Amino acid sequence: MTSPWSRRAFLLTTGGSALALTAAGVLPPDEAAAADAYEALRTKWRTLILGDGFVPTAEPFKSRLAELGTTARELRAAMAPATGSLWPDISYADPDPDTDQESYGYSANVVTGYSRLSTMAQAYRQEGTGLTGDAGLRADILTGLDHLYAQVYNENQARFGNWYSWQIGAPQHLLDLCVLMYDQLSAAQISNYCKAVDHFVPDSAVGSYTGTSTGANRVDLCRVLALRGVVGADSAKIALARDALSPVFPYVTAGDGLYTDGSFIQHTTVPYTGSYGSVMLGGIGMLFALLRGSSWEVTDPKKQIIFDAVEKAWAPFIYNGLVMDGVAGRAISRGLAASDAKKIQADDHLRGHPILSAVVLLGQGASAAENARWRGLVKGWVRRDYYSPPLSDPSLGLTALARLKGVEDDTTVAATAEPTGHRLFTDMARATHRRPGWAASISMADPRITYYETGNGENLRGWHTGSGMLYWWGDTYANGQYSDAFWPTVDPYRLPGTTASRKALGDAAGGDWGASLPDVKWVGGASDGQRAAIGQYLKGLQSTLRAKKSWFCLDDAIVCLGTGIACTDGAAVETTVENRNLGPTGTTPFQVDGAAKPTAVPWSATLTGAKWAHIGGHGGYVFPGGATVKALREERTGKWSDINKGGATTAIARKYLTMYVDHGTAPTKGTYAYVLMPGASAAQTAARATDTGWLQILANSDDQQGVSVPTLGFTGVNFWFGGTVGKLTASAPCSVQISEKSDGTAVICVSDPMRAQTSLTLAWNRAVSAVTAKPATVTSAATGASLKLTFGDLSGTRGASQRITVKLG
Repeated sequence: MTSPWSRRAFLLTTGGSALALTAAGVLPPDEAAAADAYEALRTKWRTLILGDGFVPTAEPFKSRLAELGTTARELRAAMAPATGSLWPDISYADPDPDTDQESYGYSANVVTGYSRLSTMAQAYRQEGTGLTGDAGLRADILTGLDHLYAQVYNENQARFGNWYSWQIGAPQHLLDLCVLMYDQLSAAQISNYCKAVDHFVPDSAVGSYTGTSTGANRVDLCRVLALRGVVGADSAKIALARDALSPVFPYVTAGDGLYTDGSFIQHTTVPYTGSYGSVMLGGIGMLFALLRGSSWEVTDPKKQIIFDAVEKAWAPFIYNGLVMDGVAGRAISRGLAASDAKKIQADDHLRGHPILSAVVLLGQGASAAENARWRGLVKGWVRRDYYSPPLSDPSLGLTALARLKGVEDDTTVAATAEPTGHRLFTDMARATHRRPGWAASISMADPRITYYETGNGENLRGWHTGSGMLYWWGDTYANGQYSDAFWPTVDPYRLPGTTASRKALGDAAGGDWGASLPDVKWVGGASDGQRAAIGQYLKGLQSTLRAKKSWFCLDDAIVCLGTGIACTDGAAVETTVENRNLGPTGTTPFQVDGAAKPTAVPWSATLTGAKWAHIGGHGGYVFPGGATVKALREERTGKWSDINKGGATTAIARKYLTMYVDHGTAPTKGTYAYVLMPGASAAQTAARATDTGWLQILANSDDQQGVSVPTLGFTGVNFWFGGTVGKLTASAPCSVQISEKSDGTAVICVSDPMRAQTSLTLAWNRAVSAVTAKPATVTSAATGASLKLTFGDLSGTRGASQRITVKLG
């Protein structure tokens, strides 16, 4: 009997299709059908890599294809196969192979080598590159593939450095190359490359859903196995990849994956919707598309959870095309890489655009209704991203670009407006608040969620990003607030919204991979989906700092309270009201109580008894009852290499306008109170400060924090301990938010952020005639003059809000 490889060799050398060879009697019908199935998958994957549905002679594709050709020429000219390297600048010859940082660099160079060859192969296959079908380029690509196989990526090589390089980075590029160059590779070459992949990515890599084989990493590994099966005509490999996806789908209650509240965690403790989550969404979309319609199609009904997550988990963190930095982990430090010859600075917008493309791709396998909704969302995001238009994104691949252009040009799709509402993600200690004209996000930390993640020499100074950082963006302004070199130039001890000790911390303080977790229990809040009461018991990273922080998220403002601020570090303790990135020039006007302040740099002042402040083109800040606040304008200089060892070493300067409350060097009972009004004019800010009845601060003590806004019918209280605040009495720690409606009803939302209460009683001294809706576990008694609610075991509710609707008396 003829061996499969000799048949494959015949196919390669004759260029015959399986169908034609069946007719010629070379292949029996069953083997021909199988060969056609693999051929169909290769064709589909080539389309997923190269894109389709675009005109290569039309912009923006014409320029992008020409650029691809230029890059491929440069790579080809620089390629110089030698012992230990394929390009002189990326040696993989590690003199001391282990798993230290130096070895990570050498293993990364293996990935870079395959990545460069992939770029060359795309230039060879794409039209309009000037190198389409170029014989010399083809020969160099094949030379490069054989060189890397012979020297470093083969079945006899022991891995060193980063596991990711060997199991995901290198094999993904290698298998893409095999698909792109399939008809130019010999049977022996295909066999060799498959043996190398099998060595580094055995079936056991997905044998259990643990360690580095979870979440986004699991999806990446499945991609490798599926393509290994496609390239090597191995049905079992493809089936294994399909089946190994299934553990990714179900909701999890701990560790990596998607949670029922929309949270996404990777590396056990890190909110990662915008980085690893993006990879997972994109990878699942590609695998679903690859296998759809084949005998290996993904049929697990739990894949609907992924479809549901588009609007439940990803959309809440996309705003005008950017993905919020609070769920991007250490990726925030990946701005400008020292090795990037094109000098493209990554940011929240460039991280967001691939998610938009992934949503479009995933929609092709979703229901018609889901697909229509998602295309509307994407069209809105694309059109509103004025700061960094996706169709001009220099880092976006042609495939993703084509998908977004297709949505933009689809006249049957109406752009969906940004929604309003509040989302509280208790399982990853994050919240988003969206109002007409602006959006905000809050980042916290608790025993399950790390202060921040560092690792691989990245995000070295993200120490305080989980200490209550309050991000916000405008709809037509300030979309580049955190995009314009914010992270390498901002004072890392003065992140907006945070309370922090200025005790000096070393780079990567606390340990790699989210190792440091605060020993606190009260982190979370209550929300009705439009407004919210949120609280964080804060303990400082490697610090004695303690603080209780609350945010009350309202219709046009966020009320921020702090109390119980204590620290014995011997360093200044500060709460940063705001720290706006004003760009390179920084002449934005600033006024306090109607008086303009200097625009020169440097400038600083202590604002005593300040009632309100306003930053032109940004928004307003109200200090109820007056406050002593320090303000400064400064130019700050930093380098990406300061926060990421692979970052560019070029110095960058940006000007900042900062307001902060100085609690001193040894506070025992520090407090603060301010109201953030994004997008408000100076007149609106002044009017709010004058209207002393608009906000009532019910409590700002170590026991409770609470506010009431009568005109909104809003009451929010964070009970750090049981007690009475205004008309509310709680028997134990909890968070309460009440919204009284104009129709004579009220919605009461209660949660246990500590996840510990086995019983809770809440009394509201308010006339209530009836309870019209409540969870079955809640008992109620409305006496006419007051309402008493008794909650059962709240420890298993994961901090989620219990919602009760009542009719007011």
